[in-house]
Amino acid sequence: MPKKFKPPKLLLRRIGRAIVDFDMIRPHDRILLGVSGGKDSLALLELLHHLQSYAPVKFDLAAVTVDPEVDGFDPSTLEEHFQQLSVPWYYRRQAIMQEAKKHMRGKSFCAYCSRMKRGIMYDVARREGYNVLALAQHLDDLAESFLMSAFHGGQLRTMKAHYINDRGDIRIIRPLVYCRERQTADYARQAALPIIPDSCPACFSMPTERERMKQLLAEQEGHNKQLFASLLRAMQPLLSENNKQD
Repeated sequence: MPKKFKPPKLLLRRIGRAIVDFDMIRPHDRILLGVSGGKDSLALLELLHHLQSYAPVKFDLAAVTVDPEVDGFDPSTLEEHFQQLSVPWYYRRQAIMQEAKKHMRGKSFCAYCSRMKRGIMYDVARREGYNVLALAQHLDDLAESFLMSAFHGGQLRTMKAHYINDRGDIRIIRPLVYCRERQTADYARQAALPIIPDSCPACFSMPTERERMKQLLAEQEGHNKQLFASLLRAMQPLLSENNKQD
C-alpha cells in the first residue's frame, strides 16, 4: 500500500474551526458523507477520517455515492479506496438524467440532480441509521451561490454550514465552508486520491451560471486578494441562521 499523504495543517485547522464554530459534530454522531468521486468530497473524506483518529468527540463515518447513470460516470475505482480506509460505502444508482427530461420544470439539470441526489442520500441515512449528512461544498461554492442569489433572485442567501432538514430527522453539515477550492484540489492531487474525472459529465457539457460566477470571482480576486475573506465576513450571518433548508 502506498504511503499515506497526511492532510495539510491549514486544511485541518480550517475544517476544525468550522466544526467548532457551527457545532457540526456531536458525541456519538453517525455521519454519512456524500462522495461524488470529485476532488472536494474525496478530500473531505480523508480529512474527516483523519480527525476521527484523534478528535476528542467520537463519531462514526461512512460514505454514500449516488450514480445518476450518465455517460462517463464510473465510480468503480472508489471501492478499493473505501476498503483501504475501512469506511463503509453505500452505492445507489438512479437514472436521474432520464427522469429530469420527463419531470424537470424551470430548473437547471444541476439543480434537479442535486435535489434528487439529496433525497437518495437522506433515504440511505434513514435506512442505515445515520443522523448527520456531510456535504463537501467549500467557500468558493458558497460565494458563487451568494452572488447567484443576489444577482438573479434579489435575495441575500447562500448554502448553510449546518442545518436540519424539513423532516427534522437529519442534520446537514458542510465542514469545508472555510476552505478554498484550490486547497482541496492541491491536497487531492498531492495525496493521489482516486478522483473520477468530470464526475458530473452532464454539467461539464455546457456552461452554467455557476461557472460564470466562478469566472467572475476569479477575475475580481486578481484585483483584490482579500476578496474571499471579505465575502466570508458578509456571508457569516447567513451561514449560522437556524432556518431549515433542503
